[in-house]
Amino acid sequence: MSTARQAAIAAVTNYKTNGAALNFKETPTSELFSANVFTDKVMKDRLPKPVYKALQATLKKAAPLDHTVADAVALAMKDWAIEKGATHFAHVFYPLTGLTAEKHDSFLAPTGDGGAIAEFSGKELIQGEPDASSFPSGGIRATFEARGYTAWDPTSPAYILENPNGTTLCIPTAFCSWTGEALDKKTPLLRSMQAVSKQAQRVLKLFGHKDVGPVYATAGPEQEYFLIDRNFYFARPDLVTCGRTLYGAKPPKGQEFEDQYFGQIPERVLACMLESERELYKLGVPVKTRHNEVAPAQYEIAPIYENANLATDHQQMIMQVLQRVAQKYGMVCLLHEKPFAGINGSGKHVNWSLGCSVGNLLEPGESPHENAQFLVFCAAVIRAVHKYSELLRVAVATSGNDHRLGANEAPPAIISIFLGEQLADVFTQLETGKATSSKAGGELKVGVDTLPPLPKHAGDRNRTSPFAFTGNKFEFRAVGSSQSIAGPLVVLNTIVAESLDFVATKLEKATGGDASKLNAAVQAVLSEIAKEHKAIIFNGNGYSAEWHAEAEKRGLPNLRNTVASMPSLVKPDSIALFEKYGVLSEREVRSRYEIYLERYCKDINTEALCALAMAKTMILPAGYRYQGELAQIASSLKAVGKTPHMGTLDTLTSLVSKLEDKIAELDAAINHKGAHDLMAEARHFHDEVVPAMLAVREIADQLESICADDIWSLPTYREILFIK
Repeated sequence: MSTARQAAIAAVTNYKTNGAALNFKETPTSELFSANVFTDKVMKDRLPKPVYKALQATLKKAAPLDHTVADAVALAMKDWAIEKGATHFAHVFYPLTGLTAEKHDSFLAPTGDGGAIAEFSGKELIQGEPDASSFPSGGIRATFEARGYTAWDPTSPAYILENPNGTTLCIPTAFCSWTGEALDKKTPLLRSMQAVSKQAQRVLKLFGHKDVGPVYATAGPEQEYFLIDRNFYFARPDLVTCGRTLYGAKPPKGQEFEDQYFGQIPERVLACMLESERELYKLGVPVKTRHNEVAPAQYEIAPIYENANLATDHQQMIMQVLQRVAQKYGMVCLLHEKPFAGINGSGKHVNWSLGCSVGNLLEPGESPHENAQFLVFCAAVIRAVHKYSELLRVAVATSGNDHRLGANEAPPAIISIFLGEQLADVFTQLETGKATSSKAGGELKVGVDTLPPLPKHAGDRNRTSPFAFTGNKFEFRAVGSSQSIAGPLVVLNTIVAESLDFVATKLEKATGGDASKLNAAVQAVLSEIAKEHKAIIFNGNGYSAEWHAEAEKRGLPNLRNTVASMPSLVKPDSIALFEKYGVLSEREVRSRYEIYLERYCKDINTEALCALAMAKTMILPAGYRYQGELAQIASSLKAVGKTPHMGTLDTLTSLVSKLEDKIAELDAAINHKGAHDLMAEARHFHDEVVPAMLAVREIADQLESICADDIWSLPTYREILFIK
């Protein structure tokens, strides 16, 4: 067996944990939660009352931030951080790489007499200046135009990031160019939340609610991920370079036994989960659920949903903490959407709703047909998803997610809405007139005397739907596991803002300020939406071929991959939508189009180069060596008068020959002359390079299945996924 593979297996099987066990008795989770966060309580204790009240007006009423409070906040924040051991502060931002970025500065300031003091001013809190030239800008900034700004986001609290050698005060910020355009994920998200809040307030005002304050989009992303031993990881160049395996024969056992899902969590994995949760508790991340997922070595962590901006920041923290803590336990956390072929990949189901002082605006209550306010907001979402389904599809378009969407493990690329039996029935009634009834839930009797009757929901769930109503929120299931949730939320908030604007305008015009006309106006709007947008509602099996045919009849787009979906982002209607609600300017939209297409090309190019190198230097040589061994054995048998069986050698020789041909074809596909048009380049990668990679893989995986085990250098699926 090859040295790397043998060493990896030996290291995994002999793994022993090091480090002291966590003690949740000594410090319960209630004391841990938000221990490293500059919370409302900390602010109340440390800030002067006028400053605290001014800051709360910004946080709770969306009032403009008074710059005069910044110095007082900065002083309190610095003192708190230093007490926590901080030596530096960092403006944390979210560039269009989809990752988290940070610039660290010391609190230390020379006094001029050979000494130094710790300083942190309001100016330093409010604004930072990282180099903007090396982040994706889609043409907004040239390489030599370097200036960019980070701006303090007071709605997302500062926190302490711990390190074995100290701590850092982290300040969530927005990131924009010197020319004013957003270069990040946070700025458009905050703009979209502002837009949906404004339009939702108009609707609530019609229902008699006054001074409700801001309406917040809320989110709760369920993160799926893989944990594998780091020794296997470092013995696989494709995992290290691309985050997924480019080769790997199907193992004797995959997920077909259905024994992984919600199964017993392996001890080392559970220990890693517990420490990850502990670190997240300290950062104020409300993680709630953990369990085994469907595929071997796959798991899930899910938080309670919260303010969408904070949820987005917390989601970035979840990914970072999972990856960091996994290293302590000798593992690597894989966040790619499809690390292994033949088993389920990973998504990030984003639960979304709207909430304010009135409550959750998507809470149907016991009798949804009588809840006009809920029906109006629900209908607005239905209309938005139908009208702008292509934009929702673009929001989850990445090269990694292309491996999932449309497969029988993830929602189809066709965007549709699952409402469940109860709500589907209500909207069917609305289509023909007024809704007069709602299907009841009732009780479920298990048939065992010692078990109590269980409350039964009025409708089932549907895991094949990309956009499903799940009780008091919608679950956007098509988001990829490695994605920032900011992009999908920006689109969702914006399209719902447009739909609420449409509804509010209709109702305002119909009532003319006369509340007695509201009921009739609501019924008319609901009936109109139910008729015009019923095509988007589908409660059946999204995996079936019949649904694809039915969706086509209904006129629902089926944008099967990133390259097919991306033009929807720059359609005139899309640009006009984002501009109308102040979420993205045309220049910002077009920049993202360029960035995402370029990222697609870079992703595929990197994978292709890695696949080519592995095929040439690892897989083909293994084939040659085994071919040589078999030829030598055949020659030895002939020398003693025996007739060798040539079947395996013939098969191997044929595979090696085919592999050489496919490697040459992949090489040629990669080394084409680049197109001047970025979309043409992306099409080349999709139409030529990806199939060439798959053709090499098909032969390589057959070789893995026939080569002598001691010759094959790459850790196999049966080892990576099942040796823990």
